Amino acid sequence: MIETDQLTRCYGSLTAVDALTLRAEPGQVLGLLGPNGAGKSTAMRMIAGFLTPTSGTARVCGFDVRTQPREARKALGYLPEGAPSYGEMTVREFLTFVARVRGMTADVIFRRFDVVVARLQLEEVLDATIATLSKGLRRRVGLAQAILHDPPVLMLDEPTDGLDPNQKHAVRALIDAMARERTILISTHLLEEVHALCNRVAIIANGRLLADATPAELEARSRYHGAVSFSAPGSGVSQEMLGRLPDVASVEVDPLDGRVTVFPREGKAIMEEVQQLLRTQNLAVTEIQLERGRLDEVFRQITSGARAA
Repeated sequence: MIETDQLTRCYGSLTAVDALTLRAEPGQVLGLLGPNGAGKSTAMRMIAGFLTPTSGTARVCGFDVRTQPREARKALGYLPEGAPSYGEMTVREFLTFVARVRGMTADVIFRRFDVVVARLQLEEVLDATIATLSKGLRRRVGLAQAILHDPPVLMLDEPTDGLDPNQKHAVRALIDAMARERTILISTHLLEEVHALCNRVAIIANGRLLADATPAELEARSRYHGAVSFSAPGSGVSQEMLGRLPDVASVEVDPLDGRVTVFPREGKAIMEEVQQLLRTQNLAVTEIQLERGRLDEVFRQITSGARAA
C-alpha cells in the first residue's frame, strides 16, 4: 500500500533522506520513529507528492507518485506537520472546500461529513473560524480533512501533537479503529505513540533507515528484556545472594527508590528462581515485574550510533 525504493532527497550537500526503502502492508500501522531532524517529515512529503525526490521512487496503492500523481493522491489521506489550513474559513467551510477539491459528490459529502465530524468531536466548532481554534482543535480539523474522502492509506505526521490527554486517547482510538481496514504511516518522535498505535516500527536518523521491526522485536534487543524488577522496601535484600543464582548475570539497585533489577544470562528465564529466593528469605515484596524490554534504551542505542557516525 505504501512503498519506497531508495527514496532520496538532497538539499545541496545535505542529504535529508538517504536511500529509504520501506513497505507498509494493509492493516499495518507503521511508525516512522526518529529524533528531530531525522528526515521523517521530508520522507512523508515525498510520498505525498509535495516534494520531488532527488532519486528513488515512492508508490501509494501501486501508483507512482511522480508518474501517476493524481491516482496516488486520491488513495492517500495526509495530515502534514502543523496541519496547515485556511484560518479565515470556518471549520464547516474548510471541510466542504476540501471535499469539493477532492471531487466528492454532494451525496457522498453529506454522508461522510457527519461521520467525520462526529468521530473528531468537532460539532461545537463547525461555525468557528479556524484561526480562533486552539492548537489541539486545529489538529483535529487537519485529521478530519485527511480522512474525509475515506482513503485506503493514511499518512499522519505527529497526529497527536498539541492534544491534551483526553484528546490523545480519542484520536488514538480512532486511528486504531481505522487501521483494521487501512494502511497507516505515522511519523513521531514519541515512544508512547509507538506503544499505543504501531505494530511495526522503522527507526531513522540522519535520513537513513536503521531498524525495521515490530515493537516486541525491538524491545527484545534491550538489556532489560527478560529482567525481573521488584520493590521490597526496608528488606535489605542481598544483591550478592541474587547474583549467585545460576541464571543471573547481574543485579542493580536504583539508588533513588531502592528498586531491584535482576538481569538474566542470555536466553535464560529467571522469574521463577528469583521468586523462589524471595520466598525463602521471607522478603515483603510490594511489586514484582517481568520486563519486556525498554524501547527508549534501544532507540538511544540505535540513533546515538548514527549521530556518532
